[in-house]
Amino acid sequence: MKKLIVLHTALFLLGSAIFLGGWTFGRVKKGVTVDGVAVGGLAFSAAEDAVREQIAAALPPFIVHTEEGDELFETGFSDDLADLLRHAKKNEELHAHVRREWADAEEELAALCARHSFAAKDAEMTFSARGFAYERERAGRACDFCKLMDDVTAALREGRDEVTLSVFPVAAEVTERDLRARTQALASYTTYFDSGNSPRAHNIALAASRLSGSVILPEETLSFNGAVGKRTRENGFEEANIISGGEFVPGVGGGVCQASTTLMNAALLSGLRVTESRPHSLTVGYVPYSRDAMVSESSDLKIFNPYDVPVYLLGLAGGGRVKFTFYGLPDGKTYKVESVTLLVADPPAEKIVEGDEDKVLRAPRQGVASESYLLVYQGETLLSRTLFRRDTYAVVQGIRQVKKEEAEEREQSEN
Repeated sequence: MKKLIVLHTALFLLGSAIFLGGWTFGRVKKGVTVDGVAVGGLAFSAAEDAVREQIAAALPPFIVHTEEGDELFETGFSDDLADLLRHAKKNEELHAHVRREWADAEEELAALCARHSFAAKDAEMTFSARGFAYERERAGRACDFCKLMDDVTAALREGRDEVTLSVFPVAAEVTERDLRARTQALASYTTYFDSGNSPRAHNIALAASRLSGSVILPEETLSFNGAVGKRTRENGFEEANIISGGEFVPGVGGGVCQASTTLMNAALLSGLRVTESRPHSLTVGYVPYSRDAMVSESSDLKIFNPYDVPVYLLGLAGGGRVKFTFYGLPDGKTYKVESVTLLVADPPAEKIVEGDEDKVLRAPRQGVASESYLLVYQGETLLSRTLFRRDTYAVVQGIRQVKKEEAEEREQSEN
């Protein structure tokens, strides 16, 4: 019985081997063609290779259309040749069913997307003592990878060999319009001086040039002394009249206080906060009372930026005038400064002294008590009126020098 079972098993295996060998190693029936390729009489594997070589040669590349041109990809394919050839009849003309396949599609299409995508570039602004320069933003571009994969999958399934790359713009986060909106002129202030007094004009211009190009970041403070530096010859300043001890006397840096005064008024009109300022001991002629800003080694002008964005400063002096302008993001309010004179005291009669020539040694000046107020408007509506400063300016008795002869004549006439 065991011998009979073994014999049956051996016969079964032999038959299977013959059947499989015939399937794998048999030959195509005579006269068979597949897609025009004569494969009759060829071993099945050789016939498959011959037809696949023909299919591969005729298979066009897969095309992805892009804005920069077409990108071509070589793909693979699958077919039904194994079954087709083994069931072919003598002299039969056959056509293989071919399906394009793309094994590395995800990797190659991801690389394609990367090549055709680029980041947006924000607008840029540079600021210096010469002013603002803007560089426009540039939109970026992104590839819709998911749509591309879906389109390619559908094309392969439907027997198509081309798709169009889907891209969409990516907006820049910061535009030139944004930058210009944050660098609008807030306010300017101008005062005038005698350009013929060259040392004083030089000092004003030098101070303005050192302030121009300053940037005050949010919650930060600009120091006039810190920006301009010491008023010394070594620091570029010249000798001109300054107020010292209640008199105008020669001193290095004369005129710088007109620059600080002009700057302070521009700051107040811009909505900035003046956290430190002092009046002169005497009145000055280039601004209303209580709107001057005396600076020295021991007295500074400090300006605080209350805005959420930086504030930029440009200054220019020449042709008998000095002007400062602040730039930033307007808060929708209008700022004004009001000067109020409380008291005026006339100087006593001028003092006459003898000398070699007639000349004024010291001009008389009225004494003044004054206040200044900061007014804030929203449109035409006054929101607030707050005291900025209360000052007192000293009376100055004039001194005039006359020749000795004139003094004697005056004395005789008075007697």
